[in-house]
Amino acid sequence: MDLLQANGVVKKYANHLALDHVDITIPEKQITGLLGPNGAGKTTFIRIINHITMPDEGTILFKGKPLNASDIYHIGYLPEERGLYKKMKVGEQALYLAQLKGLSKRDAYQKLKYWFEKFEIGAWWNKKVEELSKGMQQKVQFIVTVLHEPELLIFDEPFSGFDPINANLLKQEILALKEKGATIIFSTHNMSSVEEICDNICLINKAKTILKGNIDDLKQQFKNNEVAIEFNGDPAAFRNKLNGNYIIKELIEQHHKHTAKIQLKTDKNINNLISLLINDFQISGINEILPKMDEVFIKAVETSNSNQ
Repeated sequence: MDLLQANGVVKKYANHLALDHVDITIPEKQITGLLGPNGAGKTTFIRIINHITMPDEGTILFKGKPLNASDIYHIGYLPEERGLYKKMKVGEQALYLAQLKGLSKRDAYQKLKYWFEKFEIGAWWNKKVEELSKGMQQKVQFIVTVLHEPELLIFDEPFSGFDPINANLLKQEILALKEKGATIIFSTHNMSSVEEICDNICLINKAKTILKGNIDDLKQQFKNNEVAIEFNGDPAAFRNKLNGNYIIKELIEQHHKHTAKIQLKTDKNINNLISLLINDFQISGINEILPKMDEVFIKAVETSNSNQ
């Protein structure tokens, strides 16, 4: 089931078309990567979900019904440009923002106490925001974003400015929120994070939706029929054996075990390849090579640009 669905969404600013009949589906209790080059329209779409701006055309459904202002209480949004008030004390501000999301002061305090202890920032409760490091401020804003346990969470470049240890901490918390039933939109340019976190993606380019679906399915769609073979034997003999039948993209020669990256022809499958080699070489491993998400991203964008 889809928690959020956008159909034919259009948004124009003066002479600029920010979203051009965009269709996006956000499956319930999964993490969807909202991807695209700079200026593609991702931030505009996120602003529409949060009722910061409204679409000129199209519909957005939340839990099967048209999205309205009251649904904001069920949404948590961590923007790329953080927005804490520098002169306010951390605890005071966190309590204030939590109450804006519908929590009582008592409930907000109890939940904040739990999260501040978990993130080891309790000592900063009475400090002004401007006294915190950028990473510490981001932790506070993350806590405020998730505190009211919204059904939909939107994280825009959540790891920006974090060191690897704190980035990993946040990643684990995001995965834990998914396990607890949250639906998450994860907007980033970091494709390795997409590989680690996301179940699905939606790719926007030049205001249009150009690719969407399950990550594993998309990797299958964009694969190049390549396999990696580990073998023992003479690399020169290996090349001669395959010459004319298969394309050897790469052959790494090691002392005992060699690895070859081979592209299969359309009429040649893995079984044919193994049959050709098995009598002359000791095959210790064979694996299908699937593209990384950055390769899928680049290929989809290049294809989209060439068709426009």
